This record gives sequence, structure tokens and C-alpha cells, in this order.
Amino acid sequence: MSTGPIDYGRLDAGRDCNYWRIDPTLRAAAAAAYADEEFAWAESLLDEFGHACGHGIAERSDRIDRHPPELHTYDADGEVVNEVEYHPDQYENERVVYDEFRLTHDPFHAPPGREEPASLTHTLAMQALLSYCDVGFCCPASMTTGAALVLETADHDCEEYFRGLTSDDIDDHIEGAMFLTEKQGGSDVGANEVRADPVDSENDREYELHGEKWFCSNVDAQGALVLARTPDAPDGTAGLSLFLVPREIDGELNDALVRRLKDKLGTLSVPTGEIEFHGATGYRVGDEGDGFKLMAEMMNYERLTNATGALGVMGRALLEAKVRAANREAFGERLGEHALMRRDLAELTVEYEGAATFAFEAAKQYNAWKRDEAETESTAFKLMRLLVPVAKYRTARDSVGVASYCMEVLGGNGYVREHTTPRLLRDTQVLPIWEGASNVISLDVLRVLARERAHEAFVPFVTELLAVDHPALADVVADVEASFEELQSALTTLAVEEIDYAQYHAKELTNLIYDVTTAALLVSRAADELESGDARLALVAEAFVTEHLRDDSARGITSGETFCADHFDALARYAPVDPSVFDEPAAQTND
Repeated sequence: MSTGPIDYGRLDAGRDCNYWRIDPTLRAAAAAAYADEEFAWAESLLDEFGHACGHGIAERSDRIDRHPPELHTYDADGEVVNEVEYHPDQYENERVVYDEFRLTHDPFHAPPGREEPASLTHTLAMQALLSYCDVGFCCPASMTTGAALVLETADHDCEEYFRGLTSDDIDDHIEGAMFLTEKQGGSDVGANEVRADPVDSENDREYELHGEKWFCSNVDAQGALVLARTPDAPDGTAGLSLFLVPREIDGELNDALVRRLKDKLGTLSVPTGEIEFHGATGYRVGDEGDGFKLMAEMMNYERLTNATGALGVMGRALLEAKVRAANREAFGERLGEHALMRRDLAELTVEYEGAATFAFEAAKQYNAWKRDEAETESTAFKLMRLLVPVAKYRTARDSVGVASYCMEVLGGNGYVREHTTPRLLRDTQVLPIWEGASNVISLDVLRVLARERAHEAFVPFVTELLAVDHPALADVVADVEASFEELQSALTTLAVEEIDYAQYHAKELTNLIYDVTTAALLVSRAADELESGDARLALVAEAFVTEHLRDDSARGITSGETFCADHFDALARYAPVDPSVFDEPAAQTND
């Protein structure tokens, strides 16, 4: 692979290329989250998948967006069929992803070349690449893995469904889903009213479900997990149980009605609908009353896939913008030669670098918790429970901004549906909503700190990241340490204040946790890169800290410095940088 700088001008658009090879940010962030021996196995597979995404899946995804799924609730005789009609390209994308590249198989069964299953880090890296093409398709793909994770953990009689969810044979493979939301509840899952009545005393796991679910993504999934309330169950989340509700049983349609598909802004490739259960058969998973706990485990994984989905959108949007800037002439120069555009593309790349670094660190901690089956008192569990919601919250918000600005770089063309950027913006706008809206996520951060004492693992974690000793990083480390002290002071304040005060500041706290942790991670990675003779990440850390943690007197219009434009090739085009660049503080170079 090229050591940079990347020549984006050789492309006409952000396709017909290998998304893995052209994205050093994703490669480095993912590699840091894998175990060494696993990455040695995975790297060639990621390379092959990056090629498949850029040379086939991307183009098919654009066509699917123009011809989204259609619902046929009834047949010609008025009988309920609940049939969703897909464009043929959707079936080909599924074949490539589930069969050829075994996305939902490898986390549960040893793939070729390994004696044990792949880590979930690997699945998340694959989904980041897939999200370069279609975040909508990543929804059923991630829910399929998430449903299998639940079945792998809990007691049930659904072995055939687990085999289908994790099969690498497209003829046997089924997709999963999770149906939580009800019209009266929304984010307040404890208000759910769908009920589950036992069928008979001999099979205590078979129930009949009655009621409606309001938002059901992948509405025709054969392996949907549904929350419902059993007779005499208490109010709130404690009264919810979990059921696997198939679309069909022994070739016969389950007793449910898909009323309609939602007319959504984006993610059109995944059908999202409303379902009425009229005595539909469901098989209880886990014990009665364990539904919310089991679904919360799936939710942790789904929030991570939300974050890696955001990475895919940011990576693709930046690719489209950089290709345009390298090829389009304006006012006598290429767009990418204008100082303001250079600043914009460099700053957006730094944001992407931070998002990828944080998201894959969260994935690393999640995988460590799953691998070791750690208890709730473990460091891995506490870090996972804090970093996962923070990653979901911030990457989702940042992906919307990055996609919006990158669309602007393409000018009027960027607003036209023949180009990919409008779809990226429409699709990524759902990421702040999926798996808990921003307010819900930031309040979860408060709960993690208060109930699970996540700070006990978090503070030593960041402290260790900042334990670097390199003169090129001295100033940036000092600034991160100062912000880290302010963050600890904020945590102490919120611990003793009233709950309303803490909730008022919940988003600011979540953003501060992200900014400090991301800066510390970048500093730690930069120290390693400096030892190997490359100072590029040190420049990334400097730019990130300047943007997010340093005082901004007069919005920076005071010093005469043009840092991001001066280091455009390094920041935006991934050129390696000699550490001697830090010997001259005012160095002006295009690397």
C-alpha cells in the first residue's frame, strides 16, 4: 500500500477503488484494536472486502436507493402475505456480504485459516467498510449479529434460528431484527404494552403475542427479537421479557400484519414498518423479566455498529470531497490548492481520525469484555459501558456535519441524487436517532458514572495514555492534562449536585469525555509513531487539541499561523512526516 501522499486526482469519484487501501485512518484505528495475531489473519480479508465494496457493492447500493423495497401486505385474493419486494441488487449484496465474506458467521464459528471465531472487532471493521456503501444495509447486518449474540448468551429453544443467523451459506442464512419501539413509549421502553400469553403449561417457552410495534427495521426478518409483557408482570422494564418471533413457521406465515413501511428520509435499503401481532407465535429467550437486560446487551453492540457506521459515512464523504477538490478547477487553481479548502479538508480529516480512534478503542474494550466474560466490576466492563455510549453519541453527530460539508465541496452536483453525497447525508441523519437519541445517550453516560462507577477505570486509563515522554508532544500533552484535570473536577461536581443539574450538563460532559479521551488516544498513538520515525499523528493530535481543548482567542485569528493548510499533505493526504518538523515551531511546510 502507498505510504502517501495519496493522489486523489487519479479517481473520478469515490468508487472503483479499494476502500480499505485508500483509507489509512480506518486501517490504523482498526489495526490498533485487533490482537496482533488476528490482524495478521484479517488484513488480507479486509483488503479483499474493501475491493468488493468499492467495485461492486457501492454501485449496487446507489441503484437500491433509487429502487427501495416495496411492501405487499396482501396478495391478489386479499390474504395477508407481508411480502417485501427487493431490487435484485440487494440479494447480490447479501450474497457477497453473508456468503462470500461471512460477516455474520465468523464471530461465532471458526473461519478458514483460524481455529477459533473472529473477534467482534473484526465484524465492526467489516461493517465500517460496508458503511462506505450503505449504512442502511448495515442495519440488518448488525442486528443479525446482535440477535445471535443474545441467543449465544441466553437460554432458549431456538437453536435452528441461531444456526440460520450465523450461517455462511446464503441459502440457509436468515437475518435478525429487534423490535422495541411502541407508539406510546418511544425511548421510554418501560411503557411498552405488547403482551405475551403462554400457550400451554407443557412448553413454557411458547407464547402468543398481541399488540403493535411502531418502528420495526428489517420488518420481514425471520429472526426478530421482540420485547413483550407476560401476564401479571410488573410495570416498567422489570416486567419485559424477550421473544424470538419468526416471520414464518414451517412455511406458514406467523400471525402478524405489516401495516405499512415508513416513508423515511434515508436508509431506504432497509424496510422499516409497523407490525400488529394477532396471536403471533413467539419463543421466550432467557427468563421472564430478563428481556430488557438481554436487549441491553444487544444494544451495546448496536451502538458500536452505529459508531462504525458513522466512520464509514465520514470516510466515504471525505473521499468524495477530496476527489472533487483534486480534480475541480476554480479561479485558476484546483480546489485543493486554495488555502481555505486545504484547511477544511485537513480539519475534517482530523475529526475523522479522532472518531475512528475513539470508536475502535471502544470496540477493543467491548471485545475484551466479551472475550473474558468479565464481571461488572472489571476494568473492561466499566470502560466498555462508558466508551460505547460516548462513541455512539459523538460519532453520530460528527458524521452529520462531515457529510453535510463534504456534500458542499461538490457544489450543486453534491446536492443532486445522481451523486452519492445526498444519500450519505440522508442516511447518516438517522445515526443520532438509532439506538438512542442524543439526550438518551448522554443520560446513559450519567448512569454509567453513578451506578457502575466507570470513573474508577476511566481515570487510570486516561492517565496511562498520557504517560508519554517525547519532546515533540510536550506542549500538547500538557494541554490535554489540563483539560483532563478539568474533566475530573466536573465529575466531582456532578457527583454531589442535584440530578437536574447533572442532566442539564449531560451533553457537555459527554463531549468533554470524548474530547479528552480522543486527544489522549491520539497522543499515545503519536508517541508510538514518532518512535518509528513518522510525526504525522503528532500533527493530528496537535490539530485536534487546538480545535477542541485549547482557548480560542479571537477564533485563532491572532498568531499568523495556518497550521492545517501548512500541513495539508500530511493531514489530508496522509504523507509521512519527519519528526524534525517539530524542531522548528513555526515550520511552514507542505511535507
